Amino acid sequence: MENPFWKAKSLDELTQAEWESLCDGCGLCCLNKLEDWDTGEVAFTSVACRLLDGESCRCKDYENRAATVPDCIQLTPQSVRDIPWLPPTCGYRLVRDGEDLYWWHPLVSGDPDTVHQAGISARGRTVSEEEVDVDDFEEYLVDWPLTVGEGR
Repeated sequence: MENPFWKAKSLDELTQAEWESLCDGCGLCCLNKLEDWDTGEVAFTSVACRLLDGESCRCKDYENRAATVPDCIQLTPQSVRDIPWLPPTCGYRLVRDGEDLYWWHPLVSGDPDTVHQAGISARGRTVSEEEVDVDDFEEYLVDWPLTVGEGR
């Protein structure tokens, strides 16, 4: 059997459809993060982007997200190489690092719901940034986006 595209290609070689399919739909990259100005350390919060659907863990307006959320970070092969805070379970990070996708990734399982069934996603764990004052984000610090998926 031929290797699947994510094992056979680099991020730069992926088609647009292949690129989009690497997203497992976990929603973790759509969580607000806080960076310590002195150390550069990045901490996740459970405060989600206003466009994140808390149930599906997908963007409510993916095509127009930059117009609504100007600081939305567009994942590209270059940005994936530069972003230090991608969760350890992120398909883009795994392919970047030459690792295989987890069993629950929709490309492996064939089911987009397995990311939620495996408890990897942000489903049911977030509050919308529309409900929290930015000065209060520190009260919502969480570590689970960095620990989910440990021990495949």
